[in-house]
Amino acid sequence: MVYKQFKDKMISTLGLGCMRLPQIGTGLGGPIDEKKATEMIEYAYHNGINYFDTAYGYHGGQSERLVGKVLNQFPRDTWHLASKMPGHMMTYKDGKLDFIGYMVGSKVERPTQIFEEQLEKCGVDYFDFYLLHNVCESSYDFYTNEELGVVDYLLEQKKAGRIKHLGFSSHGRAETIDKFLNTYDCFEFAMIQINYLDWVLQDAKSKYEVITKHGIPVLAMESCRGGALASLGPEAEAILKKARPDEPVVHWAFRFLQSLPNMQVVLSGMSTMEQLKDNIALFSDPDPATEEDKALLMDVVKTMADIVPCTACRYCCDDCPQELDIPRLISMYNEASFAASSSRRFPVGGLPDDKLPSSCIGCGNCMQMCPQGINIPDVMQKFANILGK
Repeated sequence: MVYKQFKDKMISTLGLGCMRLPQIGTGLGGPIDEKKATEMIEYAYHNGINYFDTAYGYHGGQSERLVGKVLNQFPRDTWHLASKMPGHMMTYKDGKLDFIGYMVGSKVERPTQIFEEQLEKCGVDYFDFYLLHNVCESSYDFYTNEELGVVDYLLEQKKAGRIKHLGFSSHGRAETIDKFLNTYDCFEFAMIQINYLDWVLQDAKSKYEVITKHGIPVLAMESCRGGALASLGPEAEAILKKARPDEPVVHWAFRFLQSLPNMQVVLSGMSTMEQLKDNIALFSDPDPATEEDKALLMDVVKTMADIVPCTACRYCCDDCPQELDIPRLISMYNEASFAASSSRRFPVGGLPDDKLPSSCIGCGNCMQMCPQGINIPDVMQKFANILGK
């Protein structure tokens, strides 16, 4: 296993993401198969992985408990545990906290309650890495609410030694991440969804560059896009197999991330021992993608997604009577039109109703200004239809 320096620690470049541990049964949301999951966590530890990532809501709250139970067999200074504050699934109004989404109905009175519960569930006195979970357009106001004081509270916990390193994850846009890091200078790392497809589709390139500009390392989540990059369509697979006939196509996803100099840890939500063993081997003898390889991957992306070729020149915005942020909406549309994704609701959720694609009146002013000749009203209508569904 290859390691990289982080502060005073040496961290494995491959981390075990504990959101997709093996489950009993075939349906979504089944209980964790504790025997298989324990074997995987133990194997990961014994074969060099020392970064383990979980969160408050993973596996209905049971991921933290199992991961902590297994890791506590081993000396505490030989593994690094990360968990997250679920502010992206919470609201704060009139002095009252509530959960939303799939966590609605769970009882919470204050963020301190969640943090203490997490420490107890994991059986630890401190978290090596602790994150704000998904700082994005729809959660930004929650995390920056001065009355609630989430960041201040976590900084107090860090000062007390109960958090060693504080960071955040994000499915937000690059400008939101930049704004957040300009507001707070206390965060030591950031985790984003990044892979060769989302380098283009979600503009992960800009997010990576923003975080790097702020001088903190990047951690990768969704490195294989939930398994989508492990099994490609015939045209895409043919391109990669021609270049490397004997290599599984999934290796290209990891090799792409290995090529990024500011990449600290690549998380993989491995669900089987086979996946775990294969990934450990790949990160024990890394083979970063070359510039030629990355150009080939961009050709693969073109076969996977029919991307609207917006260059974000913003000429279209100058004469829009609805004052829509058209490039931003087109970027969201590219992601939404590729595949159903729960992550698209986060940036959309941060928009007021009058700035949604449904507000487009189809006047065509934008088309006259677009150097790419994009039928923008048509894109807005299609995006509105997707969101309506």
